[in-house]
Amino acid sequence: MEKEIEISGVRIHYREEGDPSSPLVVLLHGWGANLDLFAGIFALLAPKYHVAAMDMPGFGKSGEPDHAYDLDDFADFVETFVQTLFPGEREVILLGHSHGGRTIIRLLARGRAPFACPKAILVDSAGIVPEKTPAQKRRVRTYHFLKQTLVKTGLASRHPQTLDALQKKFGSADYSAASPLMRASMVKVVNTDLRQEMPQLTMPVLLIWGSADTATPLSDGQTMEKLMPEAGLAVIQGAGHFSFLDQPAVFARILGSFLHVG
Repeated sequence: MEKEIEISGVRIHYREEGDPSSPLVVLLHGWGANLDLFAGIFALLAPKYHVAAMDMPGFGKSGEPDHAYDLDDFADFVETFVQTLFPGEREVILLGHSHGGRTIIRLLARGRAPFACPKAILVDSAGIVPEKTPAQKRRVRTYHFLKQTLVKTGLASRHPQTLDALQKKFGSADYSAASPLMRASMVKVVNTDLRQEMPQLTMPVLLIWGSADTATPLSDGQTMEKLMPEAGLAVIQGAGHFSFLDQPAVFARILGSFLHVG
């Protein structure tokens, strides 16, 4: 069932399925995505678990926050979401894709959540900032040079659309599609490397990765497996960044085994 609620001044669209007396699983989507992508996971888990997901602030049918969120803001919001809707829950299983996984790593590593997480599932998770290639470094330098030129000459203030066009040209597809507020948030989030925090995730962690993922490459999953004490990596051959959509049957078998479903 899909519903809406206001949390911390933000209108939030969310979905909730399953028996409320069953263990709670909260699903967190990736950047630029929404909870609709989790339809298959809802169908798999709802017969045994109480499953909830929201469109994160600034995505899907939810409203934007009042400022550009950093990673701690997203983690805080997840905690508030759980406390607001499920105040009696003492244990919550967390599943996150891409940015959702990155948010889970920060939330669990800082160790102050009002609930315990007995298990976590990270799917093609973000959280490792790659070293830029020489070509990428040149591209960044070019962008900053052109941006400074627009600002110094006054073109940026007289013709704001020129700066917007520059940002779209040099930014990623996710960056170009975002509002100015969410672009500022994206800059804060994507530059956060979590390798030093990963050893703090001492619960069982299932890492599910597409072998052909180019957004968060398989090497990221291999690094996370080494850094998280109780992590195990399951690789879906041929799947990309959305491994749970690319090969849903294989994904369901892996997740079902970990959560004892089916």
